[in-house]
Amino acid sequence: VENNDVLLVATRPENVEQRQAAINAKGLTAKIVDVEAFALENACKLMTHQMPDGGIDRSIAVVDFGATSTTFSVLRNLKVVYTRDFAFGGQQLTEEIMRTYGLSMEEAGRAKKEGGLPGNYQSEVLDLFIDDMTQQVSRSLQFYLASGSGREQPEKILVCGGCANISGVGDVISSRVGISAEKGDPLGQMKLSSRAKAQAVARDATALLTACGLALRSFD
Repeated sequence: VENNDVLLVATRPENVEQRQAAINAKGLTAKIVDVEAFALENACKLMTHQMPDGGIDRSIAVVDFGATSTTFSVLRNLKVVYTRDFAFGGQQLTEEIMRTYGLSMEEAGRAKKEGGLPGNYQSEVLDLFIDDMTQQVSRSLQFYLASGSGREQPEKILVCGGCANISGVGDVISSRVGISAEKGDPLGQMKLSSRAKAQAVARDATALLTACGLALRSFD
């Protein structure tokens, strides 16, 4: 008798309906609703140019910092072997900017991306947030190494999400965690349309990891 491995995924209907409503509001219709972990695995194939030996026979960690939550994953042979979600994200930095400088959410978000904050921003706000980011990565690595026998330290960390655009964050994580880390770039091997704004694409690329993984479903 031949055996097949089958993976079942379940979610609450409202989780699917929320996502359908979001794209319906833009005049689009969903054909497939996928699991974020699967989308991330697909998207990581776009970052093989940043992995030792293209990720083959290598363990690579990918940490995707979202607005309110972060996903830490470890891939072996480009397959996710471990994933962990936790409540941490760029919104915490935005809120700290609001509190420190008396700005609205919109003003703080714009200042975070475009600059123009007082000279003490780096030392009193941003450096503390980078410390928190580093601690989250270090803690996730510890959880991963303790999650089963035969776990090995990843050889590289790819930092994704909007927070990956913070200047020098890869170097800070590298020095404190002891693993080479750099900003992940899922669009790095793609050709850009002449209609695309190259500077804006470069700025947003690292935040599009899940979106790229979802888009790759169109080619399956």
